[in-house]
Amino acid sequence: SVSPEELVEVAIAARAHAYCPYSDFAVGAAVETEAGRVYSGCNVENVSSGLSICGERAAVFAAVSGGERMLRALAVVTADGSMPCGACRQVLAEFAGADLPIYIATPDGAYQTLTLGELLPRPFSSPLVQ
Repeated sequence: SVSPEELVEVAIAARAHAYCPYSDFAVGAAVETEAGRVYSGCNVENVSSGLSICGERAAVFAAVSGGERMLRALAVVTADGSMPCGACRQVLAEFAGADLPIYIATPDGAYQTLTLGELLPRPFSSPLVQ
């Protein structure tokens, strides 16, 4: 298991790769999976803004592409310590429980810890998903 500080450092490094020429709002993220692996991602914008992807979802999708299905923790780094958007919160709920710790950080490494349940208390769900 990696420490919150280590996960934040991975997210800080990922943020350096953000492609954000339209918003100038760089986001880096890192997830630790139940298997103890760490995957990172950054936001990637597109001139057609609906085709952009957030850093948090990029990290989750990298983990899923790596064969992982359960998340243990998430770190997200922005210039001002912004919270994940609603779409990212719902994607997180697909692969983690309400107790998922989320480390909301700034580039200097300072962070606060919230849980997914605090950020998304009543996620959309389906009886088709177990």
